[in-house]
Amino acid sequence: MTSGASSPTYPARPRRSRLRTLLPLGVAAWLVLEIWLLLLVADAAGGLAVFLLLVAGLVGGAAVVKRAGRRAFANLSESLQRGAPPQSGGANGLTMLAGLLIMLPGLLSDVVGLLLLVPPVQKAVSAYTERTIDRKLRAAVPGALGDAFQQARMRQPDGKVVPGEVVRDDGPGNPHDADGDRPPLTG
Repeated sequence: MTSGASSPTYPARPRRSRLRTLLPLGVAAWLVLEIWLLLLVADAAGGLAVFLLLVAGLVGGAAVVKRAGRRAFANLSESLQRGAPPQSGGANGLTMLAGLLIMLPGLLSDVVGLLLLVPPVQKAVSAYTERTIDRKLRAAVPGALGDAFQQARMRQPDGKVVPGEVVRDDGPGNPHDADGDRPPLTG
């Protein structure tokens, strides 16, 4: 053993976010609650009733996802025919999420999915999500995606782009230069 050798120091690991810590616990609690509710229903109504509930959820959720997908495709094709930028797909996205939650086996996910199909709940969830995303993008480090999204939002809403090229003639004799000897631009 040598006393002169020092052990390498490692940089401090970044702290785990609260979401990364609590999400696995939340998913595990959700699964336990779903199984417990299915067992309660099976005990009260029988196994066949639980099976029929699960099949109905699968078929109903698939129908909701299919309807939302068709509506999103119709909105996209209509906006492309008009030559306008596509409209926001927030409502269709939440409807698809609701359909996926209904398709998941479990009663609690069915209730949450059915709640997402109610228009006032959809509007509230959509507004909350938009505010949260906007706040996170504003808090992003400058030069990251936050700036790109902010710049994209500043463009004209009609989406018109005029192609062209800017040619500057900064030499002497420029008709826009009054005295003919402008100092060079420094960077």
